[in-house]
Amino acid sequence: MNIEHLNRPTIAPVPEGVTRPLWSVMIPTYNCAGYLRETLASVLAQDPGPDIMQIAVIDNCSTQDDPAAVVAELGQGRVEFYRQPKNVGAINNSHTCLELARGHLIHLLHSDDCVRDGFYQKLGRVFHENPQIGAAFCRSIYIDEHSHEQGLSSLELPQSGILPNHWIERIAELCCISVPSVAVVRREVYEQLGGYDRRCGLSGDWEMWVRIFTNYPMWFEVEPLALWRRHFLSVTQLNAKSRTFIQETFDTVEMIFKSYLPDAINGEIHKKAKQNCAFLSLEAATALFAQDKRPQAIAQLQIALQYCSSFKVVRSAGKIILWDGMRSLLRKLAGLQGRGYRLQVTGYRKKLM
Repeated sequence: MNIEHLNRPTIAPVPEGVTRPLWSVMIPTYNCAGYLRETLASVLAQDPGPDIMQIAVIDNCSTQDDPAAVVAELGQGRVEFYRQPKNVGAINNSHTCLELARGHLIHLLHSDDCVRDGFYQKLGRVFHENPQIGAAFCRSIYIDEHSHEQGLSSLELPQSGILPNHWIERIAELCCISVPSVAVVRREVYEQLGGYDRRCGLSGDWEMWVRIFTNYPMWFEVEPLALWRRHFLSVTQLNAKSRTFIQETFDTVEMIFKSYLPDAINGEIHKKAKQNCAFLSLEAATALFAQDKRPQAIAQLQIALQYCSSFKVVRSAGKIILWDGMRSLLRKLAGLQGRGYRLQVTGYRKKLM
């Protein structure tokens, strides 16, 4: 069997005879009940009814809060709830979402993100008027842990429409579809292409978007219809600087360029993508130096230079090393000054005695 198929679980079609709504809004969650309340409220405010929309929360065996209580309180029986018998990891929890979805359109909405008024109506119309597209995503508004707006995601087209073929160069270089929360995919696309590739870990959504784009037309909606919460407790932020995540991202780059890109555009974009991976490692090194975890920081610097030895990466690595050296020197000087001050005070006290 093809190794790709082994790493991409099959998404079976919905059994015949099952009533299918247009939408399946599937919300994976883990220890996020506080934000889940806001997420659910944003979906229920646009609820067209159970005949048109399935709404389900899939809990990855939360240990610090009670998402079932939030679902019962806000959903009032309208929202389905499924709890994993044990923690299966974020990717496998997302697979469960896809498997349990009955709708023709799947919106995988993270439990700390929200949708704005008109999300489902507008994107539903897009799919109806463009039956050839396999997926659609919109611009998103970045918000912090207090729901304060922090900016906008990139404008991929000047106006809403199907992305041109050459957009493959941009999505291959950088994952510019923020998170699954802003994207809607036809269920039949997952049935044809399979689920998230387990080799990619938390970078699996990036590989998925490239895989979909190379097989189906994709729509970009310029209106920001989603809110993407960026906070220090999110899965992305907790893992973004880990060595495992960075290695998975690098592996995803290699997989994307070997599997999807024609040789004619592979070279230069591949270099840029690897450089982006290297900068992830440099960011991790900076954070680790700030925490005085020097061996781990140095290891991240080595990883960065292993991924890419371009002038930009080498220069940035040098600046980080210089910054850490200056910081260490200043600490030593501050320690010596403090010691000198203590000696002076001690001498003065002896003199008085």
